[in-house]
Formats: sequence, C-alpha cells, structure tokens
Amino acid sequence: MASNKSAGFATRAIHLGYNPNDHEGALTPPLHLTSTFTFENVDQGAAIFAGERPGYFYSRISNPTLDLLERRCADLEGAEAGLALASGMGAITSVLWTFLVPGDEIITDKTLYGCTFAYMRTGLARFGIKITYADMTDPQAVEAAMSDKTRIVYFETPANPNMRLVDIAAISKIAKARGAKVVVDNTYATPVLTRPIELGADIVVHSATKYMGGHGDLVGGIAVGSAEDMTQVRLVGMKDMTGAVMAPFNAMLVLRGLKTLKLRVERHCENAMIVAKMLEAHPAVGRVYFPGLASFPQHELALRQMPGFGGMIAFELKGGHDAGRTMMDRLNMIHRAVSLGDTETLIQHPASMTHSTYTPEERAAHGISEGLIRLSVGLEDIEDIIADLEQALPNVPSALAA
Repeated sequence: MASNKSAGFATRAIHLGYNPNDHEGALTPPLHLTSTFTFENVDQGAAIFAGERPGYFYSRISNPTLDLLERRCADLEGAEAGLALASGMGAITSVLWTFLVPGDEIITDKTLYGCTFAYMRTGLARFGIKITYADMTDPQAVEAAMSDKTRIVYFETPANPNMRLVDIAAISKIAKARGAKVVVDNTYATPVLTRPIELGADIVVHSATKYMGGHGDLVGGIAVGSAEDMTQVRLVGMKDMTGAVMAPFNAMLVLRGLKTLKLRVERHCENAMIVAKMLEAHPAVGRVYFPGLASFPQHELALRQMPGFGGMIAFELKGGHDAGRTMMDRLNMIHRAVSLGDTETLIQHPASMTHSTYTPEERAAHGISEGLIRLSVGLEDIEDIIADLEQALPNVPSALAA
C-alpha cells in the first residue's frame, strides 16, 4: 500500500509501503541482512553513488528494510522523510552535528533526558557551541533567549522525567521567525498522541527503543523531517559524524512494533490514568505529575496538544528520597529498570539513575527533585499494577507520618 492519508493511523502503520505480491506473497516484509549490494555494471554503480538514480550500495547509507521503516515513521509523523539510526542518542547527535558549527547557539528546555543533557553540556559545548537553557513552558522566555546565533531550539514534550509540556506551535512560531530550526524529542508521546511536524516543528527524533519497539528487545533511533534535512543528516551526521546506523534486524523489530503501536499506546494511556488517580489519592504520595490530571499545571495545554496523556507518570512521596527507595525495593511485579514504553511496568529513580549526569545543583535548577520517581506504566492487567503499588506504598512509615 502506498501512502494514503485517508487511511487510518493503525492501517498505515501495518500496510504502508509494502505489497506482498512484490515479494513472493510474503505477508511480512523480508529482512535484508546484507552489508553491501552488487551492481549490474560499473555505470549503474557510479550513477547510484552519485545519486543520479535510486538504489542501494552499502547498508551504512541505506538498506531496503530500513527504508521501509523510515517511510512508515515519516508518514505516521506527517513528515516527508525519515532516517533510522542505532539509538535515540544516535538520532539526536546525528541531527545536531549536521546543523551546528562552532559559534552557533542551541536553546534547550530546562528539563532534558540525562544523556541528552550531558551530550550538550560536555559534548557540543566542548566544540564551541553555546548551550542556553530556557523555561520553555513560557514562550516569552524562549523569545528573550533567542539571538542572531541561535540555530536550533530543542525540547522534549512531555519532558523526561518530570512531565513538563511545551507548546509546540507557540515555540515553533517564535523560532521560525528568527530562522532557527525546531527539533522535538517525541519519544514520550509517540505520533499516536503528538505530531510535532504538524504543529510547526522541523525535525522530530525518537528513541525507538521505547514505545515504537515496545517490547524491550532492541535499541534504535528515528529522525524525521523534510526530505532535504533528512538527506543532510543521512550523509553528514550519520554517515560521516557518528556512523550510528541501525542494524536491519533491529529495523525489522521496530516495524513489528509499529503494527501494534496505536493499540499499545491506547492501553498505556488507560492504565496510566487509573494509576495516576490512585497515586494522587494515596496518603503516602505528596505529588503526582501526569498531564491527564486536572491538578497538573499544564492540563489545559495537554488537552489541546495530546488526544491521550501517555503512559509515563512522575511522583514524589511525602517521605522524600528515602521513602521512595523503600517503596521501590518492596515492589514485586513492577521492575526497577531505566527504560520505558515496554509491555512491562518499570520504575526508576532519576536522580541516581537516568539523570545522575546532572549535579544535585543542576537537578534543583532544572526541576528534577531528589525524591522524584519515574513510572512507566505497562500493559499488565491494571488490577495487578495497582495491587503491587498499593502493597508497597503503605509500608513507607516516614511517608505516612509526614
């Protein structure tokens, strides 16, 4: 099925770009496990290398299995083209190395995934790129931070780990008026819930390890944007700067994950809403950060920007850091692990795990409390998720006494 915008999201995720009749009737697209490709003659090879005719010549540049994944991801995000990469960080670094040079400035939100924060602070900055942090929940703060050297405005929404939202349309309008590209990490929301390109962003990146793959059995990254931008990222950022190419086998696994993405995300959303309401009502819990709750500071933005609220929850216990550690160690079914978007419910402590790259002072300044807990609500029966949390939460004496 070729791209058909009248077809629904799930239909395109399953069928787009593949016709079994072109592949011996195979229902599942073939896996191309090859590093290189042969040419009929020297002229054909030269033309493909020169970009004068379509074709494949080396899997570090392109591969038929990756090509199908790239086209599906781009279509689902409402973009012209896509690029599959070795990891989420491979996607982020390949994009930024493509469009930044020494002397440029990148403006980022105050809250970022720990490895992204570390890459910018100790990676980009080391090569003469200025990193400016702004509170992107306030569009005026972004406008005030812009300069004639700003080349990229980068943010996550919802942000990892504290769930802050950014008004994509408002920030994109400000950035484009000053000639800057907008790059959005859409890992938490997925294109099921948010499509930043349709709201004005230029490039979207994902850790495909998370919801796109969805089963905890791969590491991968995705970038989508205009055909021109993705060609540049492919030939500069990925090919020459990082070499962060996705393996064909992993591309096959992500393609499999896309087939159930809409169904899974809807169930993640349903389960997370129930869990968030339970946590908010529990006497041991001090605060819950979840866009679907009326108490969430940006709930109105969530209603405008997201048809569902995702499967991620952040919360704090009244007893603080120590109470959180005790509670997490008492869990039975829920696993202590640092990924997210898997079928399993996962829980972790950002300050000592995913966001330990921040100093304590940086975490305080960037809205990541020492007692914050991040919960990735999975696809288990909701009664079992609730039961495991409830048996752990009442056994936090310091929290209950607070």
